[in-house]
Amino acid sequence: MVQTSESESRKLLGALRDAMAEDSAGQARLDKIVQLTASSMRSQVCSVYLFRDQDTLELCATEGLNAAAVHQTRMRIGEGLVGRVARYNQVINTANAPSAKGFRFMAETGEEIYSSFLGVPIQRLGDSLGVLVVQSKEAREFSADEIYALEVVAMVLAEMTELGAFVGDGDALSARHQKPVMFQAKSAQDGVAEGLVYLHEPRVVVTNPIADDPEVETQRLEDALDRLRISVDQMLTNARSGDAEQLEVLEAYRLFANSKGWRRRMEEDIQRGLSAEAAVEKEQSAARSRMGQSKDSYLRERLHDLDDLSNRLLRLLTGQGSDTGAEVPPNPILVARNIGPGELLDYGRSLRGIVLEEGSVGSHAAIVARALAIPLLIRAKGIVSEALNGDAIMLDGDQGYVHLRPDEGVQKAMRDKIAMMRQQADRYVELRDKPAEAKCGTVVHLLMNAGLMADLPSLPSSGAEGVGLFRTELQFLAQNQMPKRAELVSQYSRVMDAAEGRKVVFRTLDIGSDKVLPYMVPQDEPNPAMGWRAIRVGLDKPGILRMQLQALLRATAGRDLSVMFPFIAQLDEFHGALAELDRAKARETKLGHTLPKHIQVGAMLETPSLAFAPDQFFKEVDFLSIGGNDLKQFFFAADRENERVRRRYDTLNTSFLNFLEQIVTRARASQTHLSFCGEDAGRPLEAACFAALGIGTLSMRPASVAPVKHLIRRINLKELKAVIDAARAAGTQSVRGPVTEWLKQNSAH
Repeated sequence: MVQTSESESRKLLGALRDAMAEDSAGQARLDKIVQLTASSMRSQVCSVYLFRDQDTLELCATEGLNAAAVHQTRMRIGEGLVGRVARYNQVINTANAPSAKGFRFMAETGEEIYSSFLGVPIQRLGDSLGVLVVQSKEAREFSADEIYALEVVAMVLAEMTELGAFVGDGDALSARHQKPVMFQAKSAQDGVAEGLVYLHEPRVVVTNPIADDPEVETQRLEDALDRLRISVDQMLTNARSGDAEQLEVLEAYRLFANSKGWRRRMEEDIQRGLSAEAAVEKEQSAARSRMGQSKDSYLRERLHDLDDLSNRLLRLLTGQGSDTGAEVPPNPILVARNIGPGELLDYGRSLRGIVLEEGSVGSHAAIVARALAIPLLIRAKGIVSEALNGDAIMLDGDQGYVHLRPDEGVQKAMRDKIAMMRQQADRYVELRDKPAEAKCGTVVHLLMNAGLMADLPSLPSSGAEGVGLFRTELQFLAQNQMPKRAELVSQYSRVMDAAEGRKVVFRTLDIGSDKVLPYMVPQDEPNPAMGWRAIRVGLDKPGILRMQLQALLRATAGRDLSVMFPFIAQLDEFHGALAELDRAKARETKLGHTLPKHIQVGAMLETPSLAFAPDQFFKEVDFLSIGGNDLKQFFFAADRENERVRRRYDTLNTSFLNFLEQIVTRARASQTHLSFCGEDAGRPLEAACFAALGIGTLSMRPASVAPVKHLIRRINLKELKAVIDAARAAGTQSVRGPVTEWLKQNSAH
């Protein structure tokens, strides 16, 4: 077997650096690289395949195959051995390529005379750029040293591709970060926005992947590792009084920072000729690749820790802090891998939109984005590596598309849509102070959802009559420690002041499931949406619930109070919550504080079980709010975080409407005030159907109040009810079609 020593590897990288330093075109540089690599590895063939689009690889340079095949030979990802390397980001090393799984014969290349095949991915931090291949006539497997050497060359190729060293004719050699790109994403908060990219964590740019002196680079790495260890130890010292989970993460950081294996692998990369920065990034790319393939959640978390630690080490080596000095552009649209609620609140309403590579519809970031009424798209895979600060970007949160550096056609279409939405909003202004009174005389009460002080200025302009749901957990989620009672009293008091006498319904702490406090140890539950959450946490940890209830009582200063308990599933939970409220009232009285003039106590109906609670419950509760998001997922057994099923079931399914009507009937029988709260309440078609069923109060995000009011004022709810009844009698699965058709014919414009 041919062996490649460290000195030979350094010679090759040195030659590559000289080739790239020449004043030549990108194609000439690539041609020189494949020649040098083939010669160094004593192989007859070396070829570079780069992506021309996200699904297609193109042969861009070769030494040994037919030169005429360059820029002519293309393959889909997963097709042939090269396509399989690209799809799985894994090395393929075989002595007999034609017999290997997935082999595809490409006659135009003349490769039939070569038996051995070694292909390694060209990737940068999990971003796949192409494939580097060497082939030989001799039937043999390449050695571990040869694989390692080719991986080092691939890493340098990735860095230089990122820096634009191989720009030339054709899509595969086009400059990165310049072409229009569209990303299909998931909408976590609808809306349309146009602006400029602002990266939450700008990428570290490695401008010197190849180094001359291994000893100097090794010392630079060791110095940076020392500083990293000191900073991690300092973080641990500062966090000793924190929660166990935070300490566990920092202990993992310290373990990695002191890992001899991690340091040894980076030192070996340096001995091969890489700079300290490039060695760190090579190991980081390998960790990212393993992270993407691992199905073990614990291992993925640990690899994420290593990824974060690598970023810290790179910033120490390059001097590129997380704050690069880039100014926040006008109309900024934040682009990030993920972001916490506290960080998002720091940006506030200055953002025009948010795009995340990760995240979920129920994440903390999604909750804050909804509260701020900022369009949010999640799971836009690859956007962090593609976007640059200042790039033009347009979001369509209604359809789930992100247009990065859009062309003129996309810009015109999106701007037309934005203009139409603005015109529609202008038409709604005149409805602001008018009631949502249908043509039949039925008045529907429209309230808004809120969770931040920043929401309250929207109350008068939205046309809402009050706040049907104030999410109290956002203040808990946005801090790294439990807020003090005095802080809660101050916030709740300011909320009531800002409402200016309008009703505000405070929902007690709804945590657990997708809302885990940063200072509470998350529970390892197989199905957290149906686990230890909301009132279950409050009753098991009564100190938190009691403190919050005391803060609410004290904040009223004699005014009326409406408090609502979330996720009540049975009568005894409501009784338990009432008992905590009684204890809080007794304590406030003992302390001499003024109690509210009048207290209304309600519950959220989010589980089907509560709809079948004893009559006693419906008589005791002052009001009920149907929590549509949770109730629908439990009714249909369809997890709203699961993209495969969450859109499968229609809110206007006749089974669900029948169930809602049963709740309406029970509430009327006990004269219990009933409302509907959730995303569906803010959709005009669904809202009209709920109102037709007899749900007289709807609570939604502020921007939805006007469109819902606009539709209700144009229709006769009694006639709509007849349409719904007829569709149900006909055995229709969903009334959406018949209702939509009726609205076209009967809603006055």
